Amino acid sequence: MKIAQRTANNWLPSLIDEMFNNDYAGGTAMRTTHPAVNISESEDHFSLEMVIPGFSKDDVTIEVDKDILSIYAEVENKQEETTEQFTRKEFVKKSFKRSFNLPDTVNQDAIKGSYNNGILSLALPKKEEALPKAKRTIALQ
Repeated sequence: MKIAQRTANNWLPSLIDEMFNNDYAGGTAMRTTHPAVNISESEDHFSLEMVIPGFSKDDVTIEVDKDILSIYAEVENKQEETTEQFTRKEFVKKSFKRSFNLPDTVNQDAIKGSYNNGILSLALPKKEEALPKAKRTIALQ
């Protein structure tokens, strides 16, 4: 919980911030969460792993447009129960979107991905000219 420090000169902005940012349930009203991402680089490719439990493979969309890799998903679950005395309706909607600038060295046409047990894995291969050259010796003349 954030405790606002007020003085005679700054009490109003702190009070307004506290009113609009507190959801009175122990969190922040405007809280947004993004899935954590692990990115690593090897000699011939980049690897991206993202943990996104609660989504199916069909919920996830991956696009590449103008050197920007975008990953997003949205799912909505609705439940309704009706009896003679009441109707109960519950719904949950969750979504995320993450975007990444791709380096010039990535071969965008060869990106591959998989989704298994809530983990999205992408392999972003490097272009041939970005790969390290094999070691060779130069003969002197």
